[in-house]
This record gives sequence, structure tokens and C-alpha cells, in this order.
Amino acid sequence: MNEPVPLPFSFQVRAMREQDLDQVLRIEEASYQHPWSRGIFRDCLRVGYHCRVYIREEEILGYTVHSVAVGEAHLLNLCVSPAHRSRGHGRALLRHVLQEAGEQGARVLFLEVRASNRVAQALYHSEGFNEVGRRFDYYPAGQGREDALVFARTLGEHSTMEEWANA
Repeated sequence: MNEPVPLPFSFQVRAMREQDLDQVLRIEEASYQHPWSRGIFRDCLRVGYHCRVYIREEEILGYTVHSVAVGEAHLLNLCVSPAHRSRGHGRALLRHVLQEAGEQGARVLFLEVRASNRVAQALYHSEGFNEVGRRFDYYPAGQGREDALVFARTLGEHSTMEEWANA
């Protein structure tokens, strides 16, 4: 995926590069109480995870990181700059990941979301995800740890998790 892919809202997607990390980290640190470090992003780039930035002109509006192996994709990070939220960008980014993961051979996409993050949960439900589990004490929190809800959505020919599991 070397060429930018056109997306709604006049922004483009391209592979994340090392030189993008300053902008990515500004968004990450403005978005999360416990943000990923530069080292985590570098490791994701180094091991070949699918790291994408979503840009308008030269400004990074958001980014995603996902992995694909043995028919499964895992969305590790999806973030939109606080200045660009509530405009449909998160939905567009999620749809791009769904399409790309399907093209990469994934039959299902998994993700974790904070149990307290109702906005993200509503987005995932509206895009066909189902809650399939819970990871206790998964995320660091201000007071201890917070559970993660595990969501999944099938991709391609299998329309339900049951069909995917029986394939």
C-alpha cells in the first residue's frame, strides 16, 4: 500500500513512517491517560504491523495499527485527534481497517475497548461488532486497572461469528 488511498472528508491514508511519530505521539498523548510510547510505535513499525496515518494535506488527523495472522486481524489502536472528533473520522478509519484486513485475508477482526468507553462501544456496535468477551484488569487506570471488553466482527463471506467459527 504505497499510494495514498482516497477516503471521505478529503483525507488520505498511507503507511505510517518513523518521521510521523512526533505528530502521532502528540495525538496519542492528548487522547489517553496512559498513551503508547514512541518505542511501542517503533516496535509496531519494525515487526510489520499495519500502521496507517490518515492525513489532510500534511496534518495527521488520526492513525490505526492492526495485525493480521492466520485469518484473524486484531485492531491494536485507532485514534483520532481530539480536534477532529465527532465528525465521522473514527467511523471512516474503522471502515478502512475492516476493508484492508479483509483484503489481507482476515476472516474476523478483534479489538479491545475500555469498559468505560461508551462512545467507542457505540461506534463498534453500529459497525456490526459484537461483544465476545472481557479481559479483566487489562488497561491501566487512574485508580488501579480497568477491564477491556473484547469485540469481534466477521469479514468477507461469513456474516456471523457462528458461521466463522464453523468454517
